[in-house]
Amino acid sequence: MQTANQYFYNDDNKSFVIAGVESIGVCYGNNGKDLPSPSEVATLYQKYGIHAMRLYSPDPNILNAFKNTGIEVMVDVPNELLGQLADSSAAAKWVHDNILAYLPGISFKYIAVGNEMDDKYANCILPAMSKIYDAICSAGLKGKIMVSTAVRFDVFTNTSPPKNAVFSKPYMEPIINFLANTGAPLLVNVYPYFSYQDNSHQIPLDYALFTSTKPNQDGYQNLFDAMVDSVYYAIEKTGHSQVGVVVSESGWPSYGGVDTTQGNAQMYNQNLIKHVPKGTPKKPWNLETYIFAMFNENGKSGAEVERHFGLFYPNQSPVYAISFN
Repeated sequence: MQTANQYFYNDDNKSFVIAGVESIGVCYGNNGKDLPSPSEVATLYQKYGIHAMRLYSPDPNILNAFKNTGIEVMVDVPNELLGQLADSSAAAKWVHDNILAYLPGISFKYIAVGNEMDDKYANCILPAMSKIYDAICSAGLKGKIMVSTAVRFDVFTNTSPPKNAVFSKPYMEPIINFLANTGAPLLVNVYPYFSYQDNSHQIPLDYALFTSTKPNQDGYQNLFDAMVDSVYYAIEKTGHSQVGVVVSESGWPSYGGVDTTQGNAQMYNQNLIKHVPKGTPKKPWNLETYIFAMFNENGKSGAEVERHFGLFYPNQSPVYAISFN
């Protein structure tokens, strides 16, 4: 298991200097009827040496179970609250109730203000980020907890080749300006699986699974690197190349869709763990990444694959062998 990154805030140029090795984290979704208790999940994270977690809402039972474990936490502000949190007092209360109330027992690293936002949230996402950030600063936590948002890959376009990538949504550039001013990275959910699923007649399976032995016409040997570098190039075109990237979700389902075998899921996720410390061709250094997800979640809606991204079954047995070392 890689050790967690350390960030040092440079107030002169409003950026974070990174020292140390970034961690692989695992997303803890709890959209299932038969999942283990939060205390059992905390024990499972520790047993497998997983040192970072993404949590999709500040569930008190989960946060209390993870107190004093040393596991770093990315916690989401649910999309439905974004409109309310554009108000300073509401944002301050949210931070007080869901962040300050758990310090110092919980090691919060990021607040993801919204996840995979629809266009209907476009007008409230940046105000909510700003007010949450102000509340964090007022609490004396500037540079200790970073405020960002997690986006789908469809906010980028012209991604082949990656160097041509730009943002497809006009609301993204003001968000990048905010991140540049506050020193936080952009959180991006990166799924080579879905790109492969939609284009399996064009994308070779080995290119999606990190097992290709030669680069393609764009100079890339795997789809993950090409997708992440598209993010870097799009950010660069806004004039803020200093804004970093954290992969807030990535994974491969083990059942329910195109080439969704346990073997392929194991190969993708294990290769992902091995690969991200090396970064991408454009940014060849450690890339902080969160695997989706800890468990198969039978309560998730949508296509069958959505319920089979887990590393573990609800009974805590592994879906396939995986090592975080």
